[in-house]
Amino acid sequence: MTTELTVASGRGAEPRPPRRADNDDIPPARLSWRHRLTNFDVKVSPYLYIAPFFIVFGVVGLFPLLYTAYISLFDWELGADEQPFVGLENYTYLLGDSQFWNAMVNTISIFVLSSVPQVIVAVLLAALLNTALRGRTAWRMGVLLPYVASLVALTIIFANLFGPQYGMINSILEAVGIDRIDWQAERWWSHIAIATMVNWRWTGYNALIVLAAMQAIPRDIYEAAWVDGASKARQFFSITLPLLRPTMIFVVVTSTIGGLQIFTEPKLFAPAGSNTGGAQNQYQTVVLYMYQSGFQDQDLGYASAIAWVLFIVIIAIAGINFLITRRLASTGEG
Repeated sequence: MTTELTVASGRGAEPRPPRRADNDDIPPARLSWRHRLTNFDVKVSPYLYIAPFFIVFGVVGLFPLLYTAYISLFDWELGADEQPFVGLENYTYLLGDSQFWNAMVNTISIFVLSSVPQVIVAVLLAALLNTALRGRTAWRMGVLLPYVASLVALTIIFANLFGPQYGMINSILEAVGIDRIDWQAERWWSHIAIATMVNWRWTGYNALIVLAAMQAIPRDIYEAAWVDGASKARQFFSITLPLLRPTMIFVVVTSTIGGLQIFTEPKLFAPAGSNTGGAQNQYQTVVLYMYQSGFQDQDLGYASAIAWVLFIVIIAIAGINFLITRRLASTGEG
């Protein structure tokens, strides 16, 4: 005698075929207008949000840049009735202009004297502000005060501090037995004085940018390193600096762009605010020479050629600094 057991449903029943098999022959439903609008919003909205920036940049940034390139091909004097086309003559003359190369050396010298110590001090200052200091908020706001203050006022104050006769810096040097320095007449001393102004204004600003990047580093990485016995110095060089690489690249590139366009400090450092950068052009920068050519000598074509050569130099040096910074930061990741 045999008994057949059948289970119609419940646990032990054969699994039902996939529901999808029942609908294989049904074509997919068309998307409703609401879904299409959602897809369009996801794909296109980001470009619409950033479009105003590029539109404004095209009007106030790209157009003047291209128009300057156009003017540089003419003998374009301010107020002249005709501007004859000269082709690359302005650039040819510029490459043999000794005053331009003197201004280029001054610019690079001031840039190196300002940017290198500025970035180093900014990183160290950010590391200090990232510790458990009392009144941390006040300290962090305090380092930003030089950036908030008027650049013209700061430059005038520093020009008086570095005054050759009655400046405080010379008085301090004389008090410790060091001879007075003519900060405006000596070429390299004038570069140090101008670089000091730049460092005073921008070090705190860069320190806050680096500080924000430091605080974004996960704390558990430091805790794991501490458990492994890594010292504070080891953590700084093996964890902090490598993870700051994107921020360091940003700071170095922006410092390069700003440092090579320095204008206000050398102009107001001169006693009468002249455009020559001293009696022998000892601290005349490229931008100051461009200003002198365009608005003092009224040769806008030649000034435009200077602007374009400076633009190319800035792009080249910023690219080199980008590669060097990325290489140096990546060596500490291993």
